Amino acid sequence: MPNSAANATAKTAEDDLPGTEAAARTEHAGLSERIAEADRLYYQEDAPEITDAEYDRLRRRLERIEGRFPELAGTGVASASVGAKPSEKFAKVRHAVPMLSLGNAFADTEVEEFVARVRRFLNWPDSEPLAFTAEPKIDGLSLSLRYEDGVLVTAATRGDGEVGENVTANARTVRDIPERLTGAGVPAVCEVRGEVYLSHADFAGINARQEAQGKPLFANPRNAAAGSLRQLDPAITASRPLRFFAYAWGAVEPAFEGTQSRVMERFRAWGLPVNPLTLRCTDTDAMLAHYRRIEADRADLGYDIDGVVYKVDDLALQRRLGFVSRSPRWALAHKFAAQEAFTVVEDIVINVGRTGSLNPLAKLRPVTVGGVVVSNATLHNEGYVKGVGGDGEPIREGRDIRVGDTVIVLRAGDVIPKVMDVVLDKRPADSRPYAFPETCPACGSKAVRAFNPRTKKPDSVRRCTGGLICPAQGLERLKHFVSRNAFDIEGFGETYIETLYEDGLIRQPADIFRLDFDAVRDALAARRRALADARARQKEEAARAAGETIRQPKKAARKEERALAIENLFAAIKARRSVALPRFIFGLGIPNVGEVTAKELAKVFPDMPALIAAVDAAGACRPGVAWLELDAVERIGPVVRDALLDRVAERSAQGLPPDILAAGAVKGLGAAAREKLVAAFGEGEALDAALLRAAGERPCDAYLRFAEGASDVGDVVKDALIDFFAEAHNRDAVRALLDAVSTERPEAAAPAGASDLAGKIVVFTGSLERMTRNEAKATAERLGAKVASSVSGNTDLVVAGPGAGSKLKEAEKHGVTVLTEAQWLERVGQA
Repeated sequence: MPNSAANATAKTAEDDLPGTEAAARTEHAGLSERIAEADRLYYQEDAPEITDAEYDRLRRRLERIEGRFPELAGTGVASASVGAKPSEKFAKVRHAVPMLSLGNAFADTEVEEFVARVRRFLNWPDSEPLAFTAEPKIDGLSLSLRYEDGVLVTAATRGDGEVGENVTANARTVRDIPERLTGAGVPAVCEVRGEVYLSHADFAGINARQEAQGKPLFANPRNAAAGSLRQLDPAITASRPLRFFAYAWGAVEPAFEGTQSRVMERFRAWGLPVNPLTLRCTDTDAMLAHYRRIEADRADLGYDIDGVVYKVDDLALQRRLGFVSRSPRWALAHKFAAQEAFTVVEDIVINVGRTGSLNPLAKLRPVTVGGVVVSNATLHNEGYVKGVGGDGEPIREGRDIRVGDTVIVLRAGDVIPKVMDVVLDKRPADSRPYAFPETCPACGSKAVRAFNPRTKKPDSVRRCTGGLICPAQGLERLKHFVSRNAFDIEGFGETYIETLYEDGLIRQPADIFRLDFDAVRDALAARRRALADARARQKEEAARAAGETIRQPKKAARKEERALAIENLFAAIKARRSVALPRFIFGLGIPNVGEVTAKELAKVFPDMPALIAAVDAAGACRPGVAWLELDAVERIGPVVRDALLDRVAERSAQGLPPDILAAGAVKGLGAAAREKLVAAFGEGEALDAALLRAAGERPCDAYLRFAEGASDVGDVVKDALIDFFAEAHNRDAVRALLDAVSTERPEAAAPAGASDLAGKIVVFTGSLERMTRNEAKATAERLGAKVASSVSGNTDLVVAGPGAGSKLKEAEKHGVTVLTEAQWLERVGQA
């Protein structure tokens, strides 16, 4: 959008902020959750579901709310977050200097204000020049490279800014990243930071290979680069032509002096790639002029960028300016405006995501947007297609999207383009609204939109309920099934799962217990050969490029070791033919049924048949949408709700109108509650009809009392269980698994008084050296204690190992008893 429009949009958003702290707190919590989920998908899964522009809008909205209500700052999970928690797949690396994010600007006026703000902070006279560097903002994956005495020793992703993922072996395969820094003045310690990316041509080549092998295509070069670098097998990374630009640094000994631009020159002299479009500018006009040049040439660069980054050039001034929250005061990312074009929707197709989400995609008549040919655009979710709202900030309310429509396509941040609006004047006369499928196109299972108790509306995303058998979800479900907190099959790593799944040897959990030793051995051997061939080709190409002699790799005789590993795997599988009931329930991967919920269910039900029977009984009389809508009305609590429905049913049986708005007609229905009812459903016949529908959709006792006495089992969990077992495919998969596996009831927690830990709240923090965190947690729960994740005034004990941080400080603040690991083991009789 033009900069003037961006300024107007920002002003409108500012005027539209919540007027009260309560409203602000509610919106702040919702925004924080959405941002945290977007961070997880972007940084951990390499599978963003919203564009950079949408993410920036959410983040800016959050910051504006915190600006008006400062007391909310830092209260949400995303307020000051950077990136996302590192994946458990990789070893962790703590950054000596945090890897922070950058503040964003979208209009020239915001850049001018940034420069003015820097001058005010430094008390820098307007008459004195103040230099900045301006460089393209690469759309890739942030990476920190630690060199000691010039030699690369560690490579780590950003992670959450404090702790990243150790990807050293993978980074060594990137040609642009030197193993050794050469030249004069290389520091003893130098953490080089930059961006790993893919060129457009290389990205197209990777997707062509993915398509030829029948594998999913990457959505964009950034996802492909991130997914390639975050592989557990470095040979896969080596087979993909990743590139790297250096643009910053972390810990450096001795510290750099001088200017940003001078350090970039030194980087280049040491063999590090630095973007050639980096320019030193002496005023705002020069900065904006360079931004315009880069924006105009971006389609011809051959790689994706989504803006220009400005940095104060003088390093001494950078240190004076310092940091605020999650970003430096001395730098700013000037994002490119969205790019738009008109085209026609030729088809709407549904892709099923790894978590079962049904994701609509518009197949477009190819059109060039910002120099890139676009033939697909995201439609986000069902609400977006129907024009009735959704997380994608859809086209104008009421404008649904149909096949044959002429639409405006937006491309922002070089992520997946999206349909922004429909040109109704050009809609074909015979067009029909798109009918969103109610069954999964991948497996035929029912696809549902769960009722969201937080928003009081159905979720915007429709999800497949055939989790165990759906081919679109199968691989991720199996990885979850064998994971540590589920069946915990030792030695069954991701490589084994992926190989056996791709070879068709496993499709559902029961298949794991029917595996044939020879088939597994042959499949793994074939994969090793393929990876070895790819690694050899990569080395040959590198050798040819360097003019070196090509040496034939030595073949190590490791057949005995490999056979032993497979034997150990089969022994681990055999050991899990009897498993604790909570692990069995959690291992099924039912949405919203986590570890804690699985344990609560196992306290109520002795085995899976009993659980399934209770789910069936609850599913036979679950509440309908009309009842849920009534239940969601403010000021209508359960007592008043049931009194309303009793009166409706009674009066209806007598052939009389409900007349519930009459004063005193329903006990407890005050004036404020009557106003809420009218606002939700209208008056007269409309209200009567809504209440009659709700009365006919009341849940029965089997639903209301399902898992009675268990905590953490609310309506969301009930509905997830009902939807899961309503699918015959899932029942068959569970039945097959029960034929191979028996379940055990978990040990009962110690009764009150049987242990001095019974009823106490315990928190574990830091590293435990003699037992795992899960073992410690299980011991505490067995003795009747409740394990919490945070410290408060209600906490009774904190067990602190090496590296304990904020939780230990909170314990001291609240006067909570703190034990060492040795003291804890003595307390529980395991010293």
